[in-house]
Amino acid sequence: MKATTKDLRLHTAEVLAAVDRGEAVTITYRGVRRALLTRWPEHDEPKGVGDRNPAFGLWADRSDDVEEQVRHLRRRRELP
Repeated sequence: MKATTKDLRLHTAEVLAAVDRGEAVTITYRGVRRALLTRWPEHDEPKGVGDRNPAFGLWADRSDDVEEQVRHLRRRRELP
C-alpha cells in the first residue's frame, strides 16, 4: 500500500489498520518514497514486569531521600 504524508496525517487509523493486516505501507512525500511502515515484531514486545528498563527502580535500595537529592542537584551553584 502507498500513502502520502497527508494520508498519514488525515487517515492514521486506516493506515494503521492496513499495517495490522500485515501490509507494508510506503509513505511518500511529494512523490518520493520516504519511509516504510510495517508491523512491529511480536517477539520484541515486553512480556511483563521483568522486562522493564534496567534503570527502573534504580533508587529502590537507597536509604536517603530522593527529593532531597534532586533539590541538591538543582541548587544554585556559586562561581569561584
